[in-house]
Amino acid sequence: MKSSKNKEILINLDTIYRTFHTDEVEVNVLQGIDLQIYNGEFLIIFGESGSGKTTLMNIIGGIDQPTRGSISFEGKDIVTLSDHELTLHRRDNIGFVFQLYNLIPTLTAYENVETTTEIAFDPMDPIEALQLVGMEKRANYFPSQLSGGQQQLVAMARAIAKRPKIMLCDEPTGALDHDNSLKILELLQKINNATGTTIVMITHAGTLAAMANRTAYIVDGVIDHIVTNDKPTPVRKLNW
Repeated sequence: MKSSKNKEILINLDTIYRTFHTDEVEVNVLQGIDLQIYNGEFLIIFGESGSGKTTLMNIIGGIDQPTRGSISFEGKDIVTLSDHELTLHRRDNIGFVFQLYNLIPTLTAYENVETTTEIAFDPMDPIEALQLVGMEKRANYFPSQLSGGQQQLVAMARAIAKRPKIMLCDEPTGALDHDNSLKILELLQKINNATGTTIVMITHAGTLAAMANRTAYIVDGVIDHIVTNDKPTPVRKLNW
C-alpha cells in the first residue's frame, strides 16, 4: 500500500476508538484516530499524561484491541486475528521498548536477549545485538549489576535482535537521567538510519520532535495535527 506521496504504508489506523468501562463509568480514551505509519520512518507520538498515547501505542502493537475501527499491517487486517495469530504477529514483526526495562533478573544480559532470539524467525546472534547497543562487554552481567541506562540498552538489544519491522518505544528515557537519555535517543536514531527499522516513540517531551521524521500530536484521544520534518536533527544538537 502506498500513500499519495508514494511512501510505503506499514500500518494504517482507520477511525480507532477505545473505550474502557470501570464499574458504571465509561471512559473514551481514543475518539477516532486516523494515522498512517510509513515503512522506515521515525515517528514520535507526543501528548500530555492522559492524552491516550500509551493506549494508542498498545493498539498499534497488538497488545490491546480497539473498541471500534480497523488496523492493517502491510495491508492485512489485524483486528480480526485470533489471539494465537496476534501472538505470532507481535513475535515476528514488533519490538517493544518500555519505560521500565522488564529484564528477567535471574538471566544475564546475553540470556535476556536470547529469550527473544530463541523464538524469532530470523534473529541476530545475541552478541551481535549487544554489540549494536555497545553492551557486548557486559553480556555476562545480571541486571542488578547494570545501571538503569545499561539495562535499557539491553532491553533495546532484546527488541532489535529479532529484526522487527517496527520498534515501539513507550517513554524509553522516562526513568533515566539526561546523559543516559541522550545515549538511548542516539541509539534509536542509529537503528533507524542503519537498519531502516520503523520506529514509533511516544513522549511528553515536545523538544524531541526535531529528531523524528514526523510528530503526531495527540490531544484528548484524537490526533490534533501532524508535523513533518524533512531533515531530522541529530540528538546531540537538540536543545532539551
